[in-house]
Amino acid sequence: MTSFKAINHWRSWFVGLALMSASVLARAGVEPYTVTAPDGVSIAVQEAGDPNGQPIIFIHGLLGSHLSWEKQVNSAELQRYRLITYDMRGHGISGQPERADAYSDGRRWADDLAAVIAGSGARQPVVVGWSLGAAVTTNYLAAYGDEKIAGAVYVGGVIELKPEQITPRPHAYSRMASPDLKTHLDAEREFVGLCFATQPDADTFQRLLANAAMASENMQNAVHGMSLDAPKGLGAMHKPLLLIYGARDALVQVEPSFNRAKALNPRVIGKFYPNSGHSPFLEEAERFNRDLSAFVEDAIKR
Repeated sequence: MTSFKAINHWRSWFVGLALMSASVLARAGVEPYTVTAPDGVSIAVQEAGDPNGQPIIFIHGLLGSHLSWEKQVNSAELQRYRLITYDMRGHGISGQPERADAYSDGRRWADDLAAVIAGSGARQPVVVGWSLGAAVTTNYLAAYGDEKIAGAVYVGGVIELKPEQITPRPHAYSRMASPDLKTHLDAEREFVGLCFATQPDADTFQRLLANAAMASENMQNAVHGMSLDAPKGLGAMHKPLLLIYGARDALVQVEPSFNRAKALNPRVIGKFYPNSGHSPFLEEAERFNRDLSAFVEDAIKR
């Protein structure tokens, strides 16, 4: 079995496990379904919380899935909201197209979010994008504007794919593209570890590592060249916009990224969590959930 076949074998196994998890979630009250992007990619969507509450759409980061948001979906603080998660293209149990331009074309990721908003029927959702998910939000704003959303929260947000804003991690990124299965998986484990200043419990870490192992190689090779129009997207937004960063982020350069966002859009508000790395919604979940709730309540009043 070649290395690529081995990776695909294990990915199929993880997908099967994820589908079983989806069945368990459905019995627990979460409603999984799919929407179809304009280019035909199937996007897996999940819901929790109050179906009649203010909608919040969560977009995970690179190598994640909807399971990244478990501390939000299961939060007592947030149960009064309609909590919508989805697996981005090339991730989790969503479709994994083979063509590189399915990932390098930022408009396609924007179209996925638009399809989730339309397919869910969510009216004026607050969009929460983590890391790459923040870049997806920016591309959505560039393509569709902010008319159909109430506001946005960027968490460890990628503002632009530029060296001065992204911490160089050539050891991890180059090895993630390796055709050798051991090298590939070890690099993904390194990347997941870099997402935290304080490592999560073993079960959570293993689940996030399984998320990473499910991600498409084609996506991982192409996404670093994704087109991203920050001036037209983030820069033109008029709705409330909150940026949350962990002060100990090992993947995104916090100060240059926030300063660039502020230069593009002076309306931006920033919060900085001193004890968090790249994943403040997991590392300081209670604070994050309170801040998110307060932001949502303010956004829907405007």
